[in-house]
Amino acid sequence: MRGIIIAASILVPLGAAAAAATPCAEQIATIERRLESPGAAAVTGEAPTTQGSPKALAAPPAGRPSDPATVPQAGRIAEARGLIATARDQDRAGNAQACNDTMTRAKELIGALP
Repeated sequence: MRGIIIAASILVPLGAAAAAATPCAEQIATIERRLESPGAAAVTGEAPTTQGSPKALAAPPAGRPSDPATVPQAGRIAEARGLIATARDQDRAGNAQACNDTMTRAKELIGALP
């Protein structure tokens, strides 16, 4: 009986932690890593963090994107950061659809980051 209680007390926090990682929270974390990359820092003029995204480029590719709307701009990235904060609040409130919609808008604003 004592072993069951100990096992249950160990498993309950693990289940709560797994439930906390929502799909929208994963999107938020992914985009935040992209915004910390050296390539994104080149667009915004900020200093890159040491983390960044392992898939991000170190510098923007040569040439221009074929779709001018995807060119990253510092002002739009700043606006996207505000949307990401809103999405985080929506995710904490359990509003998955609003969080996904907000993240879609944030990704559109960010454009094609290197």
